[in-house]
Amino acid sequence: MRHNTDMFEFEVQHQDGRARVARFATPHGTVTTPMFMPVGTQGTVKGISPQELLEIGSQMILGNTYHLMLRPGEKLVAAHGGLPGFTAYPGPFLTDSGGFQVMSLGHLRKIAEEGVVFKSHLDGSLVELTPERSIEVQQALGADVIMAFDECPPFPAERDYITHSLERTVRWLERCLAFKSRDDQALFAIVQGGIHSDLRQLSLDLTLPFNTPGFAIGGLAVGEGKAEMYPAVDFTTARLPADRPRYLMGVGHPEDLVAGIALGVDMFDCVYPTRTGRFGYALTDDGRLNMNSSAPRRELRPIDEACDCYACRHYTRAYLAHLVRAEELLAPRMLSLHNLRYLHRLVERSRAAIVAGEFDVWARAWGARYFGGELPQWFAAALEAAAVQPVPLPAETSPQL
Repeated sequence: MRHNTDMFEFEVQHQDGRARVARFATPHGTVTTPMFMPVGTQGTVKGISPQELLEIGSQMILGNTYHLMLRPGEKLVAAHGGLPGFTAYPGPFLTDSGGFQVMSLGHLRKIAEEGVVFKSHLDGSLVELTPERSIEVQQALGADVIMAFDECPPFPAERDYITHSLERTVRWLERCLAFKSRDDQALFAIVQGGIHSDLRQLSLDLTLPFNTPGFAIGGLAVGEGKAEMYPAVDFTTARLPADRPRYLMGVGHPEDLVAGIALGVDMFDCVYPTRTGRFGYALTDDGRLNMNSSAPRRELRPIDEACDCYACRHYTRAYLAHLVRAEELLAPRMLSLHNLRYLHRLVERSRAAIVAGEFDVWARAWGARYFGGELPQWFAAALEAAAVQPVPLPAETSPQL
C-alpha cells in the first residue's frame, strides 16, 4: 500500500503479520522503517558527531522545540538554513512540539485553552507556548516532520482530565493546521487517551478526520507499566490508517522496539540509549551490561562480538570498564555510540525478519535470549496480538500537510 503527496511518500513494501517494512520519502532523504530516531534535544545527540551518526546507520534525528526555542532561539537556527545546516547532519529531522514539556515540567506550567505558560528552566522567565507559536518555531527549525502541539497527561490521571485534555489537543491540532504555511514539512497528529481503550477510540474518532500524513501515539511510557502500555499500543495501531507512518513517541528500550514493531509501529525515539550509556551501561542481546561492575574489568572481548560499531571493533570490555572507572570522557561517548548502533541493528534485524516472513519466530528467539528464558506475559501477549492482522481502511482524501 502506498500514500504520497508532492513532498512525502510512504509505501509499505513488506508485511509479516502486523509488522511491516516501509519507505518514507522526505525532502532531506528517504528512510526505511521500522526505524529508531536518536534524540538530539539541543541540536546534538549527546557526545556523538553527525559523521558518527551516519556511520552507525542513523536515518532521522529528533530535535526539541521547547529547548531550541529557549536556547539558542529558532531565528539563529533558521539563519543556518534550519537544523541540517545548524547541526551539520544532512539527513531528515523530526521536531516534537513542546507538548511533552507540558507534562514533564509539572509545577512550572499553567495550561489554558490558549496554550501553556512555562517558567523557563534556564532563567525563570515566563514563556508562552501556543499551537501557533509551536508551529512558528518548528517551521523556523525546518524539520521534515513536525508534530502538532498537544498535552501529554501524566500517569496516573483521572479519566475526566484525560478526556478534557485530548479534546483540547484536537482543538490545538486544528489551530496548528490552520497556522502551518510550509508545504515541505509533514505535520503529524497525536492520538492520546492514556491506557483507556474507550478514550483512545474517542481520540481516534476526533483526530483521524484531519487526515494528516502520519500519526503519532502519545501519552504512553509516562509511568505506566508495560502490561498497561502495550494493550493501548495494540488498540491504537490496529485502528490507524495502514498507508501512513505510525510513530510511538518517547519509547526506545530494546524490548519496546520489538513489541512495538510486532504491533505495526514504524518510528520510535528515546533518550534511553545515550542516557544509559552515560551512566555506564551497554545494551546487548543478553540484556543490559553494567560496565561499572567488576566482571567487565577482566574481559578481553568486545561488548558485543556481533556489533560493528567503533567501540566493539576496537576496544575490549576491560578497557571500556577502565575508562568508566577513570571517568574518562571517551567512556560515555563509546557506550552511547554502541547503544545507538545496537538499536539501529535491532531494527535492521527486525526488518530482515519481516522481509523473510519470519518475524514472529525471530522476535520470540530474541526475547527468550534477552529475557533469559520465559517471555514476560506482556511481551508474549503483544506478539500474539500481532498475529491477528487488522485491516484499517486507508484515508480517502488527500492529507493536510
